[in-house]
Amino acid sequence: MIDANAPRGSTAHAPDLNWSQVRETVLLLELAAGQIEAAMTDSGASVEVLTASFTGMAETMRLLGETVAALPDTGAAGDARQRLLGAATQVSGMVDQAVIAFQFYDKLAQRLAHVTHSLGDLSDLVADQGRIFNPREWVGLQERIRSKYTTPDERQMFEAVMQGMPVEAALAQYVASMKGKQQGDDIELF
Repeated sequence: MIDANAPRGSTAHAPDLNWSQVRETVLLLELAAGQIEAAMTDSGASVEVLTASFTGMAETMRLLGETVAALPDTGAAGDARQRLLGAATQVSGMVDQAVIAFQFYDKLAQRLAHVTHSLGDLSDLVADQGRIFNPREWVGLQERIRSKYTTPDERQMFEAVMQGMPVEAALAQYVASMKGKQQGDDIELF
C-alpha cells in the first residue's frame, strides 16, 4: 500500500535511506499523465471555438445556398447564381472536411485520455508493494488497458506487443494498416 506520509517529490538529487526507484518511477508516470491531461485541456478549448465557428459557417452556408438557389436561372442573375452555387458547394465541402478533421481530433483526445488513465493505473500498481509483485495484478492491468481499445487494429497492436513484438514494429504494422484502409476509402468515422 502507498504510504501517505512518504515524500511525494523526487529525492534522487539527495537520496537517503528511504530513497526508492519505484517512487521515482511513479512520480515520472504521474508527471507524464499530467502533461497529457494539460495538453488535452489546452487544445480542447481551441477545438471548442473551432467547432462552434464551423457549425455557424455550415448554417450560414446552408442559408446562402437556399437564397442563391432562389435567384433566376437566366441573364446576369443566372450567371451570378451559377458562380455563387459553385462557390457555396466548394465551401460546404471544405466545412465537411473540417468536421471530419474534428472527428479525428476527438478520437485522438479519447486515445490520450485512455493513455492518461492507463498511466495512472500503472503508477498505482507500481507504487503498491502488495500488488507490484503479483502477476495477476499485471494481467488485470493489461486487461483493463486492452478493454479501452476501440478498434480491432488497436487491439491487434496491443496483442502483438504483449506477445513480444517490439513496440516500434507493432506501431509500424498499425500505421500501415491504417494507411491501407484510408487508401481504400474505408475511413472509420466515430
